[in-house]
Amino acid sequence: MSFRSTTKRRRLLYLWGTTALAFGLTLAVLIIAGLLNPASDTHELQPDATAITSVLNRRQQAITRLSFKLVENSGIDSIHFPATRSSLLPEDMGSGIAWGDYDNDGDPDLFLVNFQHGIVPQENNPQPGIHALYRNDGNGRFTNVTRQSGLDQPDFGLGAGWGDYDNDGYLDLYISSYGANRLYRNNGDSSFEEVSVQAGVADSHFSASVAWGDYDRDGHIDLYVSNYVQFAYRLTDKERASSQYEAEIPYTINPSSYPPAPNRLYHNNGDGSFTDVALPAGVANPKGRSLGVVWVDFDTDGWPDLYIANDVSANGVYKNLGDGTFVDIGASSLAADYRGAMGIAVADIDQDRDLDLFVTHWLAQENGLFENMISEGLTNTAERPRLFFMDNAEMSGLGQVSLRSVGWATGFSDFDHDGHADLWVANGSTLQVPGDNTRLKPQRMHLYQQEPGAGFLEVSEKAIPELTAPFVGRGGAHGDYDGDGLVDIALQVHSGTVLLLKNTTQTDNNWLGLRLRQRGGNTFALGAMVTVRSTTMTQTAQVGGGGSYLSQHTTDLYFGLGPTDAVDEVIIRWPDNVEESYRDVTLNMVNEVQHVVKYSHDTTE
Repeated sequence: MSFRSTTKRRRLLYLWGTTALAFGLTLAVLIIAGLLNPASDTHELQPDATAITSVLNRRQQAITRLSFKLVENSGIDSIHFPATRSSLLPEDMGSGIAWGDYDNDGDPDLFLVNFQHGIVPQENNPQPGIHALYRNDGNGRFTNVTRQSGLDQPDFGLGAGWGDYDNDGYLDLYISSYGANRLYRNNGDSSFEEVSVQAGVADSHFSASVAWGDYDRDGHIDLYVSNYVQFAYRLTDKERASSQYEAEIPYTINPSSYPPAPNRLYHNNGDGSFTDVALPAGVANPKGRSLGVVWVDFDTDGWPDLYIANDVSANGVYKNLGDGTFVDIGASSLAADYRGAMGIAVADIDQDRDLDLFVTHWLAQENGLFENMISEGLTNTAERPRLFFMDNAEMSGLGQVSLRSVGWATGFSDFDHDGHADLWVANGSTLQVPGDNTRLKPQRMHLYQQEPGAGFLEVSEKAIPELTAPFVGRGGAHGDYDGDGLVDIALQVHSGTVLLLKNTTQTDNNWLGLRLRQRGGNTFALGAMVTVRSTTMTQTAQVGGGGSYLSQHTTDLYFGLGPTDAVDEVIIRWPDNVEESYRDVTLNMVNEVQHVVKYSHDTTE
């Protein structure tokens, strides 16, 4: 969104006031008309209650510029969870995908996490589902290389993340599971070796999203693992259920039935081993049922902060103090909502050089767009601006439209190269199909086109006409798999096959691609902040750090430039806090930029 005539604070106050007034008047009319059921003590949306939210609908008259094609012959054919669903929470939550160039041939490969079968042994179990590594052949197709890579161990898999933890220039892989998590070291010859036990990361919780990042800026990337709940299967629980949204909710798929599990922060010791320091670092988040996680420098002080999306518990917001510890600023940040949070997307949507947050939520809770307000200049002290956010989802067009969906994986990307980040969300219910508890309710995905000055417009029906049938979405991530400069999307379908959406948007806009690499530590430059200045706009983005849901986007950065045919300056603040400026960059291609690390253990400013 680009509002040039006023500050964010004044704009939000105005929009909040007008929206609240409109909502209050509409609510009063509906109560008088008897359209609400005041006797109901549930949180259900009554059949006529859609009238309450329809007043907030925005008329979306803009021309749909975005276009995607469903790719049907890519070679990706693995089936997720080839078993019969049995209404148990771990079976319903996953799984994810991860883009990463594991063989260093210049194009992103795709790893698919799988859930091998039902967690309760059954007679006549089908062939277990195994993870799948698909090598990008560079011609728009993929080849399954799972068995020769050594990644064919069956797991109750949920999430995954690529990261070069040993700084040898090759991406290693961490897989989270309901059960044993696994770390696979890349041997550099297209094969992997499991090193979980010797590395000290062989956790066995109900784990979800993972995120690699160098939180202490020592050149060795660390690993954050979000854990969900302490699930325990008891046969007697199968008979317990509640009712919500006119559907039966079995006790065994309700996250509130189980206590939360503490998370892990594995500090990289630099010798191939890790130490869990979540508790002394202050980021164990023991009260959160954690599903999503992202490292991001929200306050632009050079230290990666941490945001955790928690289900039916307050989200975790932790400021990095630069001394190996963090402080919980959830309450003061205004971004620690107590909702059912799953996926996370990060971008500087308003081009003010600080990074904003989008968080997907459960049914009837609205997705959240937390706009970073640090650029407003409000301070806690005379030296340091106060870090806080404002939920601008409704005013931007991302709130009401999501009320009837359950959002999971998500991501910001400028799909048409106009210089403004667009947004996608994978949706899929956790409620069962009435009369058939072996199936979950499918839902349509959301694709939002950002219109400067008007917010986000939902355009999926016109932009992806082939994707007419709803599906049960979970994981997903974006990346330019075919090297045409247009960012594509891959979506994991629960109990189905991956949907690969090729970006076919027709545009004459220019773009800039950046691939950052380092020598001497943190080889893929996770956490680097990039600012691109042109005559018409200033854009800021971060390399890696997690996000989406159980999944990982590519780490290459793409900046749309509109009709602008030159870039004035590219400023890179590398993870070691060294800032460099570049002016001689080539447009409409991916530029690889190398940096020699200058890490110091005493980097406190």
